[in-house]
Amino acid sequence: MKRVLATLVTLSLVAVATAQQAVAIATSSNGGSASANATATGNADSLAIAGATNGGRAVANSDARATGTGYAVSRAVAAADRGLAISNSLADARGLAGGTAVADSESIAATVGGIARSDSAAHADGVYFGHARSRSTSTALSRYGVAVSDSHVTSRGLFGGRAVGNSDAQATTFGGRSTSRTHVVSDARYFASAAANGLGISAGGPCRAAASDVRAESRATHFGRSDSNAVMIRVR
Repeated sequence: MKRVLATLVTLSLVAVATAQQAVAIATSSNGGSASANATATGNADSLAIAGATNGGRAVANSDARATGTGYAVSRAVAAADRGLAISNSLADARGLAGGTAVADSESIAATVGGIARSDSAAHADGVYFGHARSRSTSTALSRYGVAVSDSHVTSRGLFGGRAVGNSDAQATTFGGRSTSRTHVVSDARYFASAAANGLGISAGGPCRAAASDVRAESRATHFGRSDSNAVMIRVR
């Protein structure tokens, strides 16, 4: 498993060095099965890496979409050793009418003899000289258990507004069940400023279940300023 992860990290570093491309890499050994799918539309970078060994199954899906002056980058990595790992990442950026938008999404799922599922989505809309920046990170790590992580962030900057959103969901378990879900919304309009940050961490031990559910919302309008931060850590 360590060799698989080391190989995937090396490949991701090499692939990220490229620009405006879709790269999909799948590798398997000892009866493993791996599938990687990457799509990039517009000014976007997409990377999907899947690795499986010892009968494991790994699936990585990465989708990056950019419209107008937007930029999107998406990364999905799945690694499985005698288990099932699924990683889905989506980055969607739309910059229109003088606006700018950046969406960054990263999803990682890894397991040894268990099940790991990671979903990450980042949406950013910058319209009419607005600015929006979104970053989403989701990590699920399982060892003979079930780990599920789900991170979602949406940022909207309209009519000169500036919106920034960050979402992070992490789930890890050893022989138990761990679930982490984070949802973040940042909305700024008419030269206002909004920032929202959410972090959810869950860790489950043998025969135990841990879950974290985080939601952060920040909305501002007409030269206003709004900030919100939410953090939840659950260890069992």
